[in-house]
Amino acid sequence: MRIRFWGLAVCIIWLLSNSSFSQDIVGKWKTIDDADGKPRSIVEIYKQGDKYFGRIAEIFYRANETPDPVCDKCTDDRKGKKIIGMVIIRNLEKKGNEFRGGDILDPNNGKIYDCKLWVENGVLKVRGYIAFLYRTQNWYKH
Repeated sequence: MRIRFWGLAVCIIWLLSNSSFSQDIVGKWKTIDDADGKPRSIVEIYKQGDKYFGRIAEIFYRANETPDPVCDKCTDDRKGKKIIGMVIIRNLEKKGNEFRGGDILDPNNGKIYDCKLWVENGVLKVRGYIAFLYRTQNWYKH
């Protein structure tokens, strides 16, 4: 009886502490501008089938910016489309504790990067990369 109890207790503790058990990226996340450290946008991450996507739900405009901008620097099917509502993260798949295999668009410059996401201490780590060059941003639950 004692062995069963401890075995069950160990299994429950392992399940609760297993980081992949609690790594849900679905929801709204606040992005931070690298240049000024201020909130930049809200990105909503959602699951469609077995893949994950992210769209811009809201933009925090600066005084000198045009409200309701379009992606004039995009080179794919998003060229000329409104940035609010735009899907900027496409086709990520969950692989262990990470979400990868898809890409992310930077609407400021129109560039598309390979993408990897993971949650660390409640913060969504968003990494865009080309080959071995990368940049990682912290996004915060909204």
